[in-house]
Amino acid sequence: MPALHFLGLSGSLRRQSANRGLLHAAQTQLPEGVSLEIADLAEVPFYNADLTDTPPSVARVLAQIGAADGLVLACPEYNYSLAPALKNVLDWASRAPDNALLAGKPVAIMGAGGGMGTARAQYHLRQVCVYLDLHPLNKPEVFANAFAGGFDAEGRVTDPALLALLATQMQALAQWTRQLLA
Repeated sequence: MPALHFLGLSGSLRRQSANRGLLHAAQTQLPEGVSLEIADLAEVPFYNADLTDTPPSVARVLAQIGAADGLVLACPEYNYSLAPALKNVLDWASRAPDNALLAGKPVAIMGAGGGMGTARAQYHLRQVCVYLDLHPLNKPEVFANAFAGGFDAEGRVTDPALLALLATQMQALAQWTRQLLA
């Protein structure tokens, strides 16, 4: 089977966030022949159509998105919706001619937050994915409670059940990606 390259995008810009922790944990749970790179969104400015030159930080992330076979979106929940940093990078990417960076690309969604994990934000993100012609993986869903003991103080995943769920999701994303690329 051909090697697959995924790109992780976290809506949380904090280095020790549980959502970044999910992406780092997913890197350790990849099936054979799959790699996962994590993009840095900290310097990506808000999308502004008045900017005639693409800022270097945006160009870097757009190149990473273009090179990826699939995306892994770590979606925090801010006020019942997805975080602005994640929506912003998707907005930048959607401006490519014919939506070439996103259209048809497979996506896995995960998130860590309070209570229900990030269920409301993830369902909102799925609506965004429909418009952008992204193809989200339906199952397994990853809704992690960031405050129930499954993460350490640095945002690293410590819960073996959550690690197993991430492994299952990465395996499913690899299968879904190969199916869509066939």
